[in-house]
Amino acid sequence: MSASIPFVKMHGAGNDFVMVDGRDLDGHQLTRADVAGLCDRRTGVGADGLIILAEPVSPEADFRMIYFNADGGEAEMCGNGARCTVSFAHRIGRCGDSCLYDTFVGPQTGRVLADGQIEVSLPSWKDLALGLEIQQTPWTEIHGCNTGVPHLVIPMADIDDVDLPKWGALLRYHERFAPAGTNVNWIAWDHDSGELLLRTYERGVEDETLACGTGASAAAVVVCELGMAESPVRVRTRGGDLLTVLVDRKQQTLRLCGPAVISFEGKATIDE
Repeated sequence: MSASIPFVKMHGAGNDFVMVDGRDLDGHQLTRADVAGLCDRRTGVGADGLIILAEPVSPEADFRMIYFNADGGEAEMCGNGARCTVSFAHRIGRCGDSCLYDTFVGPQTGRVLADGQIEVSLPSWKDLALGLEIQQTPWTEIHGCNTGVPHLVIPMADIDDVDLPKWGALLRYHERFAPAGTNVNWIAWDHDSGELLLRTYERGVEDETLACGTGASAAAVVVCELGMAESPVRVRTRGGDLLTVLVDRKQQTLRLCGPAVISFEGKATIDE
């Protein structure tokens, strides 16, 4: 037997997701293989992750965001996915212009702005580690920060100079970050525009993604803590879109603002 599941394909600054209204699952439980199959870019819909809009856990929340990476494993948080989730929920009438929603890492807030941009809160950052010593890498300056998921942030003069598939995989699986691993970001300043350029190797996708909201936020925290920038930090993604990160160092809070766009809609057939 098989189930036909409606979905909406969305992307936040090129970071793309299969969005599913949990009510449309009609009791069907997506397995890890189901999620990985839907995210497969050759044989499935194709995406960096899949998000289920589910019933809330806390009584004051409007809905719950359940996020899975492209490999089918559930992940703690995704900034661009959160913005797409808020936009999706607003579109199908699950919330108004402002909302409170449940995530793996606790309740977060979201807003649909007048210009169509979506702003979301992210968890307070933790595990900030400036000046990590990691042997056998080409870089003397490596920083760590967890903005819902763990990230490394590596400043460079030119982010095009990095062999991202090689070093992304080596650092993602480095024994120092075992067993869960880490995401890896390379940053450089575009001094003409005043923007921070970003490239990200994402855990669970196991490749470069066109944008990473939690990675952009980790990079923004690092440059603010190092005194290299002040909030808000404008981050230009690999896909060319702009993300804005508001860093409140006193309250240790983060807000992420950027686009959330519908690519197409469809139905997927899942074997039961």
